[in-house]
Amino acid sequence: MNVRRSAAALAAVAVLGTATPAVASPSPSPSVQLPDGLYGTGDPTYDGVWRQSLAILAQLDQGVTPAKKAVDWLAGQQCANGAFAAFRAEPGKPCDARTMVDTNSTAAAVQALAGVPGRKDAKAATAKAVTWLKSVQNTDGGWGYTPGGPSDANSTSVVIGALDVADESGSSKVRKNGKSPYDALLKLALPCTGKDAGAFAYQPDKKGGLAANADATAAAVTALIGNPLGGGQEPGDAQSEPACTKPGSPDDAVVDTAFNGASWLVRSLAEDKHLKSAMPGAEAQPDYGNTADAVVALAAAGFGKEATASARWLEANALKWAEQSGPAAYAQLVLAARAAGLDPRDFGGADLVALLNATGPAPAAQDSPSKSPDTSPTKKEDQKDDDGEGVSVWWIIGVGLVGGIGIGFLISARKKPQP
Repeated sequence: MNVRRSAAALAAVAVLGTATPAVASPSPSPSVQLPDGLYGTGDPTYDGVWRQSLAILAQLDQGVTPAKKAVDWLAGQQCANGAFAAFRAEPGKPCDARTMVDTNSTAAAVQALAGVPGRKDAKAATAKAVTWLKSVQNTDGGWGYTPGGPSDANSTSVVIGALDVADESGSSKVRKNGKSPYDALLKLALPCTGKDAGAFAYQPDKKGGLAANADATAAAVTALIGNPLGGGQEPGDAQSEPACTKPGSPDDAVVDTAFNGASWLVRSLAEDKHLKSAMPGAEAQPDYGNTADAVVALAAAGFGKEATASARWLEANALKWAEQSGPAAYAQLVLAARAAGLDPRDFGGADLVALLNATGPAPAAQDSPSKSPDTSPTKKEDQKDDDGEGVSVWWIIGVGLVGGIGIGFLISARKKPQP
């Protein structure tokens, strides 16, 4: 997911309303006054809740307790019905029919608030948000960016992450007309034929056709596998060869289809170790955000060697991009490094955690760098919050800027999905 693009991309978001930009180049003159407690200096109109949530999640993963005012700001963005908009300049003013709430911002905020230790108010906030998300599920089992909009892979994946983190029943039990979120994602998988065999589409085109999309593929793979941060597969479960095979029984279809998507990502990254993207009429450029997302997806699927190779490419090339893009980009790199077994505190000679922290209010507390969480790609035990309750270790993936339209993101909890 990339995060990222030009004013033209943001304009498309405003007009089309299909997804929230996770990271756009910071604006030197925000159109709204920057709130106290917000991460980043760019205009938050289209990505305030997104970047705040992503920054908090990356901090938590690295043993950093976010500033109270940062968490307060995020919690204060919630509407009375449980939903979140991309940004509300006047959070004290009640939401109304003109407030543009969306599934991506809501799911992002759920995942961030659910992980903050010592915040008992977060449980009620996330419960309200989950209730709202369930209320706007489409009849095919998925979600669109806006309530009632056509289901897409990115939004459905983002909501899967929120449900798995905050709802004891998990995402596979949330159904509409008998359809689960996994049913919706499986319909967006390309068959095992042609050069794009196994990839996922963002949405069907007007004729019902499916076109491969790297962002949608990375999001769907991680959502369907549902593995925790730290590498995904147990040692010995690593995949040796990418391939696309026809999904087996209904019980195996979820994992088989996810593996097919991961295999497509392996093939897409094989030559240059990074993905590319281009605005219409422009030359293709490195896509740092989608590459980071692909690293997380590959690690989840057991392609550790390939994930590490692309993470090394990011280590050598993506720091300038993150500096220009802001907190969400730093967070993406933190989580990609973590998934690939690299050290986010020594990534190309840079401490990504310190750079992320510097984009917002000073953390309330943090582990010393020498005590940062283990970055080896193995399963970790659940951590404990301040109240002694278990908090699952999850991972996060950006879910991307599709065709220059917008962004979402995904955090997939440690739950084996059921079809």
